[in-house]
Amino acid sequence: MSKLTLIATAAMGLEALVAKEVRNLGYECQVDNGKVIFQGDEDAICRTNLWLRTADRVKIQVGEFKATTFDELFEKTKALNWGQYISENAEFPVIGKSVKSKLFSVPDCQSIVKKAVVEKLRSTYKRTTWFEETGPLYRIEVALLKDIATITLDTSGAGLHKRGYRVAQGEAPLKETLAASLVMLTNWKADRPFVDPFCGSGTIALEAALIGQNIAPGFNREFASDGWEWVGKDRWRRAREEAEDLARYDQKLHIIGSDIDHRMVQIAKENAEEIGLTDLVTFKQMQVKDFMTKEEYGYVVTNPPYGERLSEKPLVEKLYAEMGKVFRGMDTWSIYVLTSYPEFEKWYGAEASKKRKLFNGFIRTDYYQYFGKRPPRPQL
Repeated sequence: MSKLTLIATAAMGLEALVAKEVRNLGYECQVDNGKVIFQGDEDAICRTNLWLRTADRVKIQVGEFKATTFDELFEKTKALNWGQYISENAEFPVIGKSVKSKLFSVPDCQSIVKKAVVEKLRSTYKRTTWFEETGPLYRIEVALLKDIATITLDTSGAGLHKRGYRVAQGEAPLKETLAASLVMLTNWKADRPFVDPFCGSGTIALEAALIGQNIAPGFNREFASDGWEWVGKDRWRRAREEAEDLARYDQKLHIIGSDIDHRMVQIAKENAEEIGLTDLVTFKQMQVKDFMTKEEYGYVVTNPPYGERLSEKPLVEKLYAEMGKVFRGMDTWSIYVLTSYPEFEKWYGAEASKKRKLFNGFIRTDYYQYFGKRPPRPQL
C-alpha cells in the first residue's frame, strides 16, 4: 500500500508536541485542531503507535468529501476502496460525530456508513450473505465538520494513553499522554534529579522514566493493527525490535515520587513493578512540606489537588503556600505545576516564569513554569 494519509489525534493544546514527535520519527506533517496529519507507509503505523507519547490515537484517513445528504454520504463512502483495508472476516463497527453539519444525526450517519461499507465489501468479496465479523477489529469513524465527512480507520485499538502498566489508580488519574506531555514540556535531561511530590498512582514519574531511558511507551501492549494481515506480523516484529535496540536501559535515573496517601504510594509501586521500573523510580509516603534535598539543578513536575469543591479551597491554598515555602528556596531547581486553581501564584508566593494553557480531560488548567538557574558550563 505504501502511501497512506495518517492522522495522530491530540488533546487540545498538545498538537505542536505531537507534531514534534511525528517529525522526530521522520515524517513531515501538518497541524490542525486536535490532530496532526502526515503521510506514511505500513511501517509508519507500527512505529507511531509504539513511539508517540503524547498522541491519543493513530488513524488512517480512508476518504474525505463533502456530504450534505444521506444519499451523498452513502455513495461517496461506498466508492472508497474498502477491500484494500478490511479483510473478509473482519469486525468493523462504525462510530461517529457531527459538528455544524446538515447531517446532524450521528446514529443515522453511522448506520449509512456501515451499510455503504457492507455493500462495497459484498461486491469486493462476491458475497450474497452477511459478514460474520469474527476476525480482526477495524473500527471505522465518520466525523462530520461543517458538512465535510472524514472517514477513518483506527489503527490503535485502546487509546494510546493505555500503556499497559496501570494496575490500579486513584479517583482522578492523570492520563499517561498528558503526564508525558508535562515532562516533555520541560528541559529535563535524564542525568538530572526529577521529583513529583503529589505522585498519586505514579504516572508522571513513570512516564519520566520511560522518557529518560528512551523506552517506547507502547512496548508493553498490543494494537488493533497487530492483527491486520496487510500490515503483517513481520513489520510489527521489526518495529518492536527497533524500539528494543533504541532503549537506553543502562541510563541511570534519579526519580522520586511521593504522596501523603500511603495507599496511592502502594499503587504507584505496583504500577512500577508491572512495567519493570521498580529499580529506577523511588516512591515514598511524604508530605510536600517535609521535602528536602541537597541535590541541585533538578526538576519538580507535579499535578497537585485543584480544590474543585468549595470546601477544599482553604486546604488547597494552605498546600500551595507550603509548596512555595519549600520550592522557592531551591533556586537551582525548575518547578512545573499543573492546576486549575486561578490564584495558584498568589498562594505559592511567586509569579511563574511562563504559563501554558492545557486541558486535563475537560478541566481547563494552567501549567505554571518556574525556571531555575542554569548549571555552570563545564570548564574546557
